Amino acid sequence: MVTDATRALTRAREKPVPWKESRVVDQREEFIHRWLKMREPVTTLAQHFGVSRKTVYKWIDRFHQGGLPNLVDRSRAPHHVAQAMTPEVAEALLELRRKHPLWGPKKLKAVLMRREPQQRWPALSTIGELLRRAGLTQEARQRRQRVPVATQPFAACTAPNVVWCADFKGKFRVGRTYCHPLTISDGYSRFLVRCQALEGEKLAPVRENFERAFREYGLPLRIRTDNGTPFASRGVAGLSRLSVWWVKLGIIPERIEPGKPQQNGRHERLHRTLKAHTERTASLDTQQIALDEFRAHYNNERPHEALQQRTPSDVYVPSTRSLSADPGDPEYPEEFLVRRVKSTGAFKFNTTLVPMGSVLGGEAIGCEPIADGRWQLWFGPIYLGVMTELAKGKVEVTLNKPAAQ
Repeated sequence: MVTDATRALTRAREKPVPWKESRVVDQREEFIHRWLKMREPVTTLAQHFGVSRKTVYKWIDRFHQGGLPNLVDRSRAPHHVAQAMTPEVAEALLELRRKHPLWGPKKLKAVLMRREPQQRWPALSTIGELLRRAGLTQEARQRRQRVPVATQPFAACTAPNVVWCADFKGKFRVGRTYCHPLTISDGYSRFLVRCQALEGEKLAPVRENFERAFREYGLPLRIRTDNGTPFASRGVAGLSRLSVWWVKLGIIPERIEPGKPQQNGRHERLHRTLKAHTERTASLDTQQIALDEFRAHYNNERPHEALQQRTPSDVYVPSTRSLSADPGDPEYPEEFLVRRVKSTGAFKFNTTLVPMGSVLGGEAIGCEPIADGRWQLWFGPIYLGVMTELAKGKVEVTLNKPAAQ
């Protein structure tokens, strides 16, 4: 028997051993060498190598069955998976993925669980492996280091209609003209309020779309935009005709810092999804049909991880604040002195005309006394600047204007 075992050891040395387990195998090979010499009891060898008698007998048995290569650790994976994915489940996942090629395992599972809650759906890792084997995965995007999102003085999106977000998705050519998609969304629920194909970024069509949105869904407390027209201007406090109207309706405009789209990150993420799902068409009319289809899909079908895989329609509720046809002037405290800006863009204080800009023409300005001869200027909740009285009825005004970029 010793002779046969010695021959087996000689043959085993000629076969390669996986190097990753070389330390473990070397230890077991050393045990086999010492055991073959039959100079030490098995109990003593087990104590020397720090293992149990049961383990060393297992090594001996493996050596007799296949030599040294048989001493490596064996896979602990079960030979039969009790809850393996059925062909029907796999096909349902693949069919939904083909229909929505940009959805990952989380969205696929969430939608199917909602459709068939009684079905046992596989783990996300299993779904991901299924997509990989079927060639339906995309190369992972390289992660970029991002600047932390600024939250102040922005309002937190704690409920529907606290903050709406608005922007133009970059223009592109359709036929002989350009399409400028205007998008308006609810910051909390991600609900896409409007997705309109416009010929340009002009005040009149943009205001008309906001009016339609306000009539259908009520008024938000704030609207967050970038600094482009018609949302903002280079005038006092960055106000535009559109944002002046919002203030009179009781909506506070929020503007992100120039060059920092991450401060409106939820809306930017919406634009990325819109670009991936919507193809260019031959005219604005057909492009609008495509945008309407995307809006229905985005609001009613596409689940969001931030919403616990619910859709925006599951979460959003309209605002209880309704649109007023004639909102009137902003209200000011009793101690404020109210002056109306003339059509020329200035209001009269003492004997001096105080320039405010044509955007505020016809609007009521609140002058708050803060010290003897000093006033803070407000348009509703929007700070406009400070005014100081000088000799002979003259005043000096420092307006709150956007810094030059």
